[in-house]
Amino acid sequence: MKTYKLTAYKQDGELITEESFQAEHDDAAKEKGRALLEEKELSEQTHRLASPEGKLLLFHS
Repeated sequence: MKTYKLTAYKQDGELITEESFQAEHDDAAKEKGRALLEEKELSEQTHRLASPEGKLLLFHS
């Protein structure tokens, strides 16, 4: 399992949430990241999901 990091920000740059979670691979992490964003109603906020290698898997500004 790999550890992925999801962060979301307000328009002024203030951090809303920063969460780490584990997934087997990048596609599973994207699904889990999208689900977390939906659950917290943050899909339209600026956000990013990064892999352990630093690859951006999800990004919205």
